[in-house]
Amino acid sequence: MTTTTTSGAGRVEARRAAVRAGLTRGWLETKYSFMEAGDVIWYLAFPVIYAVVLLFMRGSTVPGTDFALGAMVLPSLVGMSIALGGLTGAASTIAVDREDGTLLRAKATPNGMIGYLVGKILMFALTTAVSLLALVIPAFTVAGDLRLDLRTAVLLIMIFVLGMVATVPISVALGSLFTSSAQTGLLFLISMLLIIPSGIFYPITALPGWLQVVGQAFPYYWLGLGARSAMLPDSLAAAEIGGSWRTLEMIGVLGLWAVVGMVLAPIVLRRMARRESGSTVAAARERFMTKGY
Repeated sequence: MTTTTTSGAGRVEARRAAVRAGLTRGWLETKYSFMEAGDVIWYLAFPVIYAVVLLFMRGSTVPGTDFALGAMVLPSLVGMSIALGGLTGAASTIAVDREDGTLLRAKATPNGMIGYLVGKILMFALTTAVSLLALVIPAFTVAGDLRLDLRTAVLLIMIFVLGMVATVPISVALGSLFTSSAQTGLLFLISMLLIIPSGIFYPITALPGWLQVVGQAFPYYWLGLGARSAMLPDSLAAAEIGGSWRTLEMIGVLGLWAVVGMVLAPIVLRRMARRESGSTVAAARERFMTKGY
């Protein structure tokens, strides 16, 4: 009994150590990422585009109301930014980590895949947070129509954390299926298509029933809905499905995505890593260097 208890305690401590290592890794990767001009441009590109769109909406109102159109769109952009940051960012790094031997080293470390996954969640949470902060400037132009109070802050933080945990592991799992970083462009294209029925730019209730079903199956809709519930007056919930913000359903669906991702990603990563060896990493690196020339 004592041996079993000690063994169990050892496994728990090993996982804790892996999580701590993952947090450290995620912080260091974030610092290095912000030293790369290309990465910084990518993090700020979409917020700048959104800012221009919102600035052009100044003075416009939602048809039939006196509510600012920019204030109606901004929360949806917040939700979409969280989803894009989680779903498209992590996948692009998997092929690179495979080619430079990072995944091979993680495989050789006890609970290394857990630490790797935790590191990715932290990194993309931090970089996505920076992108969201870039939306603050144009947000001030429509702040008078938004609900900005303690409830807003608590809900947005909850949605952000839940959104990262729900999307990054799924992105990691999908990214592990690609054989090169160039193929991750396909995931970005699919993400753009999924935004169409998500209610981000157009009320989902105005879409055909089958598109509403498709939209509700993915995180984009629920993250946008959550952000709208945090930042918009309750009267605007009438434009949503069922005439309410459906907060519990939002938490449930995003929680389900989070559970699936956290269970699936380590399994897929371990299976992929089993196929990796020093020779395959060297071959991948050689192919990468050859392309560079």
